[in-house]
Amino acid sequence: MWNYILLGFVPLAVALEVLHAPAVWIFLVSALALLPLAGLMGRATEELAARAGSTVGGLLNATFGNAAELIIAIVALLAGKIEVVKASITGSILSNLLLVLGLSIFMGGLRHSTQRFNAQAAGVMTSLLTLTLIAFLLPAFFDLAERGFFKVLDPALPDQMFSLATAGVLILIYLANIYFSLRTHKDMVSGLSDEAHHEAHWSLPVAVGVLAAATVGVAVMAEFLVGSLEEATQALGLSEFFVGIILIPLVGNAAEHFAAVVFAMKNKMDLAVQIAVGSSLQIALLVAPILVIVGYLAGRPMDLVFQNPLELAALAASILATNAVVRDGESHWLEGVMLLGVYALLGFAFFFTPK
Repeated sequence: MWNYILLGFVPLAVALEVLHAPAVWIFLVSALALLPLAGLMGRATEELAARAGSTVGGLLNATFGNAAELIIAIVALLAGKIEVVKASITGSILSNLLLVLGLSIFMGGLRHSTQRFNAQAAGVMTSLLTLTLIAFLLPAFFDLAERGFFKVLDPALPDQMFSLATAGVLILIYLANIYFSLRTHKDMVSGLSDEAHHEAHWSLPVAVGVLAAATVGVAVMAEFLVGSLEEATQALGLSEFFVGIILIPLVGNAAEHFAAVVFAMKNKMDLAVQIAVGSSLQIALLVAPILVIVGYLAGRPMDLVFQNPLELAALAASILATNAVVRDGESHWLEGVMLLGVYALLGFAFFFTPK
């Protein structure tokens, strides 16, 4: 119900944009309008997945799980907000691994003293997370080696080429993981309850129509959000970096975040872990590479070199903490507090980062 109530912010955002209202109002209302639109995209994808069968349905869910956030990032990329896009990639991984998973484990642990989930599936996902950390660290060290060891005066082109090659490898690994999870080792990594695959309630035309309309809506709201970003952040006293790494990921994934916590409270930790960790993997293995390729084709070259060492430290901290918590296939509320504590520390660091 809240999804439909919040849809009222969509026409309000359009009206504010047409009337050239203050940028801070356009920014805030557009951000609120993105919440229900992202939720509708997720619901429409689930309806299509329910009609397509388990294998194709799983592929649809995996592919469109972060579609709203991808659209927001592409709009920001085309507007030249490269650092905001990079920050949103980092922020999405952090929010899923620390905030969503932490809150899920904490809320679920308050109702159930010890919760269990598929340790094998968790092991596969945490191994992939370790791979993503390597993939994000290497471009930074590659750039460092160019500047310090090889004395390259302008490393922009080599950085871009290496990032494109990295993007190709990550996409191949993502596709291999999809095939592994849905075909060859489906039984090993499955832990999702049967209730996760509900029957379709919408007709096919309705599901396709809602998905198309919500996609257009997200693109328009993202355009408003990015267009008002610079003025709004100045008015609110926030840095664009903080908005990219904290606020945009929360807006783009709010529906998924809520679902993970609800599943955990119902003692369906397999679902909660799959949503939180799986979404982070999709960001790292699919969304980030797509953004690199789109930027290259659109003449807005974006590499995977994170110049801010705080971002790399945050990625390493989140992945190490997640590995420590989920490897054994069990969780309790204190582990959730630990993850939330790491997210809070990083949030303060990002907030107080000089503008």
